[in-house]
Amino acid sequence: MAAPLSVSRGSTNDPAINSRNYRAAMSLLASLFFTWGFITVINNTLLPHLRSVFNLNYTQTTVIESVWFIAYFFASIPSAKLIERFGYKKSLVAGLSTMALGALMMIPAARMPSYPITLCALFVIASGITLLQVAANPYVAVIGSPQSASARLTLVQAFNSLGTTFAPLFGGYLILARSNAGTAGVGHILTPAERMADAQAVQLPYLIVAAVLIVLALVIARFPLPDIGAASSRPTREQRVTHSLWRHRNLVFGVPAIFIYLIAEIGVGNLFINFVSQPHIGNLSHEQGARYLFVLWGGMMVGRFIGGVLMRSISAERVLATASAGALVVMLVATFATGHLAMWALISVGLFHSIMFPTIFTLGIKGLGPLTEEGAGLLIMAIAGGALVVVQGWLADAFGLQMSFLLTSACELYTLFYALWGACPTNSFPDVTAVQD
Repeated sequence: MAAPLSVSRGSTNDPAINSRNYRAAMSLLASLFFTWGFITVINNTLLPHLRSVFNLNYTQTTVIESVWFIAYFFASIPSAKLIERFGYKKSLVAGLSTMALGALMMIPAARMPSYPITLCALFVIASGITLLQVAANPYVAVIGSPQSASARLTLVQAFNSLGTTFAPLFGGYLILARSNAGTAGVGHILTPAERMADAQAVQLPYLIVAAVLIVLALVIARFPLPDIGAASSRPTREQRVTHSLWRHRNLVFGVPAIFIYLIAEIGVGNLFINFVSQPHIGNLSHEQGARYLFVLWGGMMVGRFIGGVLMRSISAERVLATASAGALVVMLVATFATGHLAMWALISVGLFHSIMFPTIFTLGIKGLGPLTEEGAGLLIMAIAGGALVVVQGWLADAFGLQMSFLLTSACELYTLFYALWGACPTNSFPDVTAVQD
């Protein structure tokens, strides 16, 4: 076991300065969480749109989202090394700039229109988000006291959910409401001219997104972020020999927990509009479905605010177990029921999913000490699990869209297992606080 770690070398003895820097940094980081949540969930309205434009089946449609999450697998390790070499601020600016580049690539992809260029543009955007995730999640987790890490990250993730809540309205109004496929009934066949017009409907939304990202990058470039120093510093050679990452049970089981949870969250979000549009479920147009998607992501936002408060008095493991059990129940109802009961069951899963990612993440890096950065990199890499939404697309084509949600139910079972047993820390380093709450 390594010796206790020292307090951050960048901290100050003035509590007032610490408090001001902490609050300002958390506010700015909350804007980042909002931004990448917003951009990620635009995909939920983009996918049914592209399905009509390119005449795709469910498997081909979910391949688009798979490309998005494959970026997490390939970009996580380079992102960690970029942070190690250039620091958090420059890495955050680089991540936002990369996202802006990808958003601008969507404009020529829409003009052609081109399915391959669309995939490349989304991969670039997702690579930028990966860099933000690798930097911001562990930063928030260690910037305050270890005891409130889960509550703190859950609270900041609530702003991520605020972005995911408004994104369907943005995408529904600027993409689906301005397209022929988005306003037509189920089964409408687009003419070639309508396909071309629909493809170009994404240009304005992504131009707006690119402009916002560039402004945010300029703001962060001029902002003095507090140093988290030793709280996540690289391990010494002696620490690496005596304390391997793989001796931490909470991390070993936490990596697959993130991977599996993302299959559930992304599968629900991406197939939601198609699900509620079915005649025996909600019989809605895609534009109308986007409004109910707003409610689903709104439930995640509300759940995270509530979870951030609850976990200041209730253990994170207990809250996660309760949420996992609730998610399992409503997913089984969505799978086997019909009509509005099935639709609202699927909508309600957002409330139960709300605290899962931030809670699994903070439980996964708990007690890692100087191994925190490496452990966080593995957990962010596990977000690539969202790429396996293509499996649900295949199940939907083979057995029906509704039955494909049995895969989601199986994912909820694993998160329940993690909460009850897998999250228990082993071989923990002593707690260290980088910046006081």
